[in-house]
Amino acid sequence: MTAANGIDHDPGAAQTVLHRCTAHVAAAFAMLTRRPRLHGRSPWPLAPQQLAIAAGLAVVIFLLVMFLIDAAAINGVGHLPRWIVWFFDQITDFGKSGWFLWPLGILFLGLAALPSLPRLSQLVLAAIMLRVGFLFVAIGAPGLFVNVVKHIFGRARPGVGGSLDPFLFSPFSWPAAYAGLPSGHAATVFSVLVAFGTLWPRGRTLLWVYALLIAASRVAVTAHYPSDVLAGALVGAVGALLVRRWFALRGLGFSIAPDGILRQKPGPSLRRIKAVARALLAQ
Repeated sequence: MTAANGIDHDPGAAQTVLHRCTAHVAAAFAMLTRRPRLHGRSPWPLAPQQLAIAAGLAVVIFLLVMFLIDAAAINGVGHLPRWIVWFFDQITDFGKSGWFLWPLGILFLGLAALPSLPRLSQLVLAAIMLRVGFLFVAIGAPGLFVNVVKHIFGRARPGVGGSLDPFLFSPFSWPAAYAGLPSGHAATVFSVLVAFGTLWPRGRTLLWVYALLIAASRVAVTAHYPSDVLAGALVGAVGALLVRRWFALRGLGFSIAPDGILRQKPGPSLRRIKAVARALLAQ
């Protein structure tokens, strides 16, 4: 079919691309939800007793921060130099999950829609898709969890109600003013820290700086109490670690050694990736 502007459009080709993309996404979902290959391995990295101790310690720390730090920290923001608050206000939105999920999702779908290539090239593309999918799930899953539980808790943000009351809650509230706990931005940046830091360990220093700056910005712009940020950071980091273990139990990009140590499987070299890119451009 020829359009008025002279550009050819082939509905059949578009349907083929859509079918190929759908089939590859379905196959990826089936791999992600299949039964673990490592039978007998717990989905949790710690024993039940260790989990109970860690959870209890986290609750104690959270309550101490609520009682001793939350209100004082927000009051202290008012004494910060204006340029510091301005700086944090400029960077805080870089903690939104959309900065990562949209590009990763589009990249994953784009890879899924690519035409067939020789087997070696297909394996390279599959390895790249696997890592992109891991990043998407490791960032998206904790974010989804946070967006649900924060409305269940219904913790008021600083200043809501006319005062700084860290203990002001309205459970099962949907207004944003009562969606303080946990911080979604903190969950995002700490899941990014764990997920990207797992695949590229050399970037961990930069990732730590990014995560800590965004986490601090949520308090500096008085959008959250410090305990909100602490809870969000914990959810983001632990959520990404659990996603990584979920992949490892299914042999997807990671492996678990007999001693219980989780390791990343080798990925394609930059030389092979460039070769695949050239093959695709030549089609």
